[in-house]
Amino acid sequence: MAASALPSFQPDWPAQVHSSGPWRAQLNAYNQWANELFATAEIDALLSSRSHFFDQLLTQLWQAFGLDQTDLALVAIGGYGRGIVHPASDIDLLLLFHTPLNTEQEHSVSAFITFLWDLRIDLGHSVRSVADCMLQAAADITIATSLIENRHITGEATLTKALNLALTTEFPWQSRDFYQAKCEEQRQRHQKYHSSSYNLEPNIKLSPGGLRDIQTIHWIAKQHFKTRRDESLVEYNYITAEEFVELREYQSFLWRIRYALHEVAGKNENRLLFDYQPEIAQRLGFGGTDKRAVERMMKSYFQVVLKVGELNQMLLQFFEQAILGPVDIHEPEPLSDDFALNQHLIMVRNDHAFAKPEQLMRFFVFIAKDKRIKGIHSHSIRLLRNARANLTAPLSENAECRTLFRKLLAHPTGFGRAFALMHRHGIMACYLKAWANIVGQMQFDLFHAYTVDEHTYRLIRNLYRFTLPAHTDEFPLASDIVQQLERPELLFLAGIFHDIAKGRGGDHSELGAVDAYHFCIQHDYSEVDAELVAWLVKQHLLMSLTAQKRDIYDPEVIQAFAREVKTKQRLQLLYCLTVADIRATNSNLWNNWKASLLEELYRATEDTLQNDGESTLTLRQRIQENKQVALALLLSAGFDAIEVQQLWARFTADYFSRHTPEQISWHSQHLIHVKERQLPLILIGDENNQGTTEIFIYHLEENHLFANVAAVLDAQHLSIHDAKILNTRDGYVMDTFIVLERDSSPLYDQHRIEEVRQHLHDVLRKRRSPPRQQRGLSRRMKNFQVTTQLTFLPQKNERKTTFELVTLDRPGLIARVTRVFIQQQLNLMAAKITTVGEQAEDLFIVCNAQQKALTETEREALRDAIVKELDH
Repeated sequence: MAASALPSFQPDWPAQVHSSGPWRAQLNAYNQWANELFATAEIDALLSSRSHFFDQLLTQLWQAFGLDQTDLALVAIGGYGRGIVHPASDIDLLLLFHTPLNTEQEHSVSAFITFLWDLRIDLGHSVRSVADCMLQAAADITIATSLIENRHITGEATLTKALNLALTTEFPWQSRDFYQAKCEEQRQRHQKYHSSSYNLEPNIKLSPGGLRDIQTIHWIAKQHFKTRRDESLVEYNYITAEEFVELREYQSFLWRIRYALHEVAGKNENRLLFDYQPEIAQRLGFGGTDKRAVERMMKSYFQVVLKVGELNQMLLQFFEQAILGPVDIHEPEPLSDDFALNQHLIMVRNDHAFAKPEQLMRFFVFIAKDKRIKGIHSHSIRLLRNARANLTAPLSENAECRTLFRKLLAHPTGFGRAFALMHRHGIMACYLKAWANIVGQMQFDLFHAYTVDEHTYRLIRNLYRFTLPAHTDEFPLASDIVQQLERPELLFLAGIFHDIAKGRGGDHSELGAVDAYHFCIQHDYSEVDAELVAWLVKQHLLMSLTAQKRDIYDPEVIQAFAREVKTKQRLQLLYCLTVADIRATNSNLWNNWKASLLEELYRATEDTLQNDGESTLTLRQRIQENKQVALALLLSAGFDAIEVQQLWARFTADYFSRHTPEQISWHSQHLIHVKERQLPLILIGDENNQGTTEIFIYHLEENHLFANVAAVLDAQHLSIHDAKILNTRDGYVMDTFIVLERDSSPLYDQHRIEEVRQHLHDVLRKRRSPPRQQRGLSRRMKNFQVTTQLTFLPQKNERKTTFELVTLDRPGLIARVTRVFIQQQLNLMAAKITTVGEQAEDLFIVCNAQQKALTETEREALRDAIVKELDH
């Protein structure tokens, strides 16, 4: 429906003002009328209609409260001043006066405002003179901005004219100052959202590429050109008519989302929360309320905000050149017949520079070669956008483009600023069709914080950081490997393709491996190189899965991993890819515990590969070596060897194989002289220097100990990442927990450590009852469903059974699972706790009451009991 075809709403205003009820009824009737039109009406018509409705309502009330008999003016400012009102938007009003209000006027104004509050209108208001407005505007850029877009509603019109005259002739912010203030305001706003448009629950108003970025462009233009019309951008040649239409389309799309969001949330909400996404996707016509509809809507959203961000950058740069003027008068420095360096920006020297597709690739090769280039000149961004729109085939189909792309891949800085700008300006999507498919591709989970293309870009950025000697201390092993690679571009290619098949259906690792292989052959890489890159893509999850979800102290696990990896080259590249991948997935995922697990797996596998695929130490040899080193540490600390050997005689072989010499020494120092009346012994520290916190508990054996400890740690908001549950030969337990705070930091504060220790001590001594789970699922978690699944892993060992549990993560999960173990009369030997977004993917090693692996009957009973406990 065209904007002009929108029917008008005719309110039946009450004749008198006795109560807010009849007026509220009119407001409700309008909301229902507008809501019914949402599916067919143009969004700008709906927003203008709502603004007009409030104009009518306020005018009627202005008269009803006798304010039309005063010399006051009622003025709309801010969004309402622009004539744009969403269902739950605030209504910002300015009441202008010539002279200060008398008592009667103050009473009338107060009654008027109070009545609007009674109507439950989200109201912002101020009562000022024109002079007051200018003083406030001088002190606050936000007030100055809101006044630019004022609009007279009713009352003394000469006051509004006086305000606009003052804003035109006496505006306290010069164009230069206003521009710089709004740019700084935008920079700070973007920082709050980590300068990324790709948040899982974006703020459609304030996030980068959101509505505020569009408004910023218009505010600067209106102040600079002293105009009230958005079209002035076209009239003054700062934007083409086509770009203006494009910007309007993006704005309308974001308006429709915001309008629907307000309706669904029932309040002034700008965050596109998980709770609202399904219904909004349905209202906007993306399908039903299922996951696929949400992904389609969010993909469209991310693609829009990416383009808004590009237009925002281009136009602000145009404004900078016009308002601030050139920093110096030097002529651009020619780089070639087509390109030049303008201060720190690369620019084209003629408007036909991108006439041939290969010129686009040559442009970015220049960026890679010249460290002085920090960005792209605004006019060149425009030409880049136009060239991008005119392409009829992927750039990779052009032989010369392929040659230039290989040159870019091989350049030492090719994956620095050049690749970043190719990603930001959509050139990767133009080069590789498969990349275009992942632009804005959201994954509806809590594990991935970014769209697939943004995640991949961040992975590449992490790999590039490994190449820089200045950052070697951050990830020494990865940096050492990458900086010694003869051809690091093969690793970068694996990074580009590792997730490129997501969203297609099927196994993205296998599909991506096929894409990677064909790409390498197309770009004249050797068969060996192509197979290596394809293998890395296919197995890019193997190392993280093994390190986090398998028992890497088990020689069989290491040998199986080594058999898959086969060569040291593969191991090195897979390690670097894995570290970069985890760090690029979600800023909350990486921690020192994951780092230590990956490095342990790397070292153990490296030793195994050097020993022809066999572990360099047998289990017996590892136990013996751990004992020897731990004994040397204890002897150097003054302990008696005989006492140590007497203590260790009570321990099982599993204890010595699953702890480091440093841990064994630390435990033993405290265990040698501990008395039963002093139990439980609770040690809290970081003897392995892994940046984690280890909690060691030595106590008399009892059924509910592990469950009670897990309940305490959960109540203390600590996350368990690893647990070793071992018994001595004479009826004691020795449980080791690796824990972190919820922000992935270890326990540093001594007061906090003592608080945790005391809570554990009180519960284990029966002075306090174990904490009962009080917290339910978080708001985010309620939007996800994960079916509980148990997978029993192949195991040769006759003394234990290993299984993986996948279920919805929730508070108290570990305590609930261990209660099932008790009910089934099973002994827990070890646990590895992994949270993948909304999913818990935990590994447990158990045995039955006879210290044997579970029978098939016991497995099925365990599966049924856990599913019943967690899914019902």
